[in-house]
Amino acid sequence: MRGRHPQNPASRRKTNKAILLAKLHTMNRSPRFGIVALSLLFIHAGLLAWGDLRHSPTIDEVGHLAAGIAHWQDGRFDPYAVNPPLVRMVAALPVLACHPIIDWKSYRPDYRIRNEFTVGAALMAANGEGSFWFFTLARWACIPFSLLGAYVCWRWAGELYGQSAGLLALALWCFDPNILGNAQMITPDTGAAALGVTAHYALWLWLKHPDRRGMILAGLTLGLAELTKTTWILLFALWPLLWLAWRWPERRTLNPRIWLLQGGQLSVILLLGLFIINVGYGFEGSFRKLSSYSFASKTLSGQTDASPAPHERANRFAGCVIGEIPAPVPHAYLLGIDYVRSEFETGYPSYLRCEWKHGGWWYYYLYGLVVKAPLGLWVLALLALALALGNRAYSASWRDEMVLLAPALAVFTLVSSQTGFNHHLRYVLPSFPFAFILISRLGRVLAFKAKAAAVVAGIALTWLVASSLSVYPHSLSYFNELVGGPAGGGAHLIDSNVDWGQDLLYLREWLQAHPEAKPLGLAYFGSFDPHIAGIEYTQAPPGPAPVAGNPESEPLSCGPRPGWYAVSVTLVYGHRIRVFDGHGCNKGLEQPDYAYFQRFQPIARAGYSINIYYITHEEANRVRKALSLPLLPPTFCSWPAAPIRE
Repeated sequence: MRGRHPQNPASRRKTNKAILLAKLHTMNRSPRFGIVALSLLFIHAGLLAWGDLRHSPTIDEVGHLAAGIAHWQDGRFDPYAVNPPLVRMVAALPVLACHPIIDWKSYRPDYRIRNEFTVGAALMAANGEGSFWFFTLARWACIPFSLLGAYVCWRWAGELYGQSAGLLALALWCFDPNILGNAQMITPDTGAAALGVTAHYALWLWLKHPDRRGMILAGLTLGLAELTKTTWILLFALWPLLWLAWRWPERRTLNPRIWLLQGGQLSVILLLGLFIINVGYGFEGSFRKLSSYSFASKTLSGQTDASPAPHERANRFAGCVIGEIPAPVPHAYLLGIDYVRSEFETGYPSYLRCEWKHGGWWYYYLYGLVVKAPLGLWVLALLALALALGNRAYSASWRDEMVLLAPALAVFTLVSSQTGFNHHLRYVLPSFPFAFILISRLGRVLAFKAKAAAVVAGIALTWLVASSLSVYPHSLSYFNELVGGPAGGGAHLIDSNVDWGQDLLYLREWLQAHPEAKPLGLAYFGSFDPHIAGIEYTQAPPGPAPVAGNPESEPLSCGPRPGWYAVSVTLVYGHRIRVFDGHGCNKGLEQPDYAYFQRFQPIARAGYSINIYYITHEEANRVRKALSLPLLPPTFCSWPAAPIRE
């Protein structure tokens, strides 16, 4: 036909993409997206608020709250120096308004002692059952961190891929069980995820429009992110690399003056981030010479296994020019990094799939995602990857996606490389929001009318939400259907992945509903005496002693024995930690004392972190025979308080 010229395929694809992007832009103006987003934020806040109220303080929360109070009351930052103070200082504010009784007698001003846990346990003992309300208030104060992370996911994804994508990213944050579980605590991981993605969003805005306002916002958010977890110290190296990569395609066209101007702005951003770190610590010990420190880690002390005194504290910078340079960070911040590094160098026992070993596994966090990320999320991630590889229209520019992908990979790689020990999947939580935003490109299937992809994405999202809410409020214990859900989670991961002491109040409720469960033998994985929750108990009998004839462990006094027992899942799978004995003492375990409970089937659970058992005389003898222990006589029907091996 006259007047018409056939378009080549490449031109046609560009035209179609332009039309589709214009359609996305039109959709973005609809007010219904804002209403749905606000509704999701309210639902998320409600889920967190209820979960905050229902759970007992977890192990680290006890130390975090005590440290947060110390920061405000005395201006000292050595308590819990391994993490920066921002999140716990926010958590402590409403508690201070309640004027809690605080016993500082056990406090020692040395970050190496880690006695914030002793002070925290004393705080709970002094305030009794009312201390549970303190933790509820502290958790509620931290809900805004999670809401900020949700908002930035929505905003950033919406600007990159359209508002349908923004809502998808928001839904992923609001309903992901790993976010829900960690956001119900005052630990810093959710705050680090939220402020980490906020800082990168601010950086992205500055990279696109490098003006003074963007520079200040990026610097402020960088500093706030640094005050959540020291993991983000990598940003001082990553951000200059991102800036260079962003500007590299323009290297031949940019005026040298522009390069200098933007390089200067980047320097201001980094310096402002350092300034905010120092402000967060009240400039305590800031700008001390490097040579004035005594370091414990080999990295900073310069000590090696071949050194004359390899375990003594030293300073690799002493006696050299670098040692005369003032450290641009507070004293506690640098020593906290040193302490964490020394712990990874020393190593600790780690657990994975019923195996204990000293040190960790490079694939620990990958495996953790396989079993703890919802299968619906995996489907969404794989579908997003397939669409991005198959159709460029589902992607933003490579520079935009680089700013998302780089921090996610950097965090995951850094954490996975630290194989001195592996305990907590939450260490990689700061990478989650970047993944949510990248996955949210699936929101474009609506505008592109990709019906098959839209159906799969809808089913996967529904599956994710349903799977997460089926476990709620026990989101911390979430495991996906691949491994049988949270009831079987301990066979794969322990500690904060399933049991961190969060279900003691659920155990109390169960005991109130079952008054026949007395006397109770309890082995609780927690930082405080369960008597504070009103639970009467004695310590569950430990397993057989490792040395035959141990006078402190007579054969009949060892477990298993008949009776009612409640045992934390982490202890069932062999963790060695201090446990309370029911008489006010807190003593350590020498061996996997409660692993023998794996041979029994729990009759109930408090949440998913405490197994409840009723063991009959016959069942006890069956397992005792398997363990080569003497059988209990027929008249044996009760047991005294269990001896503790020190």
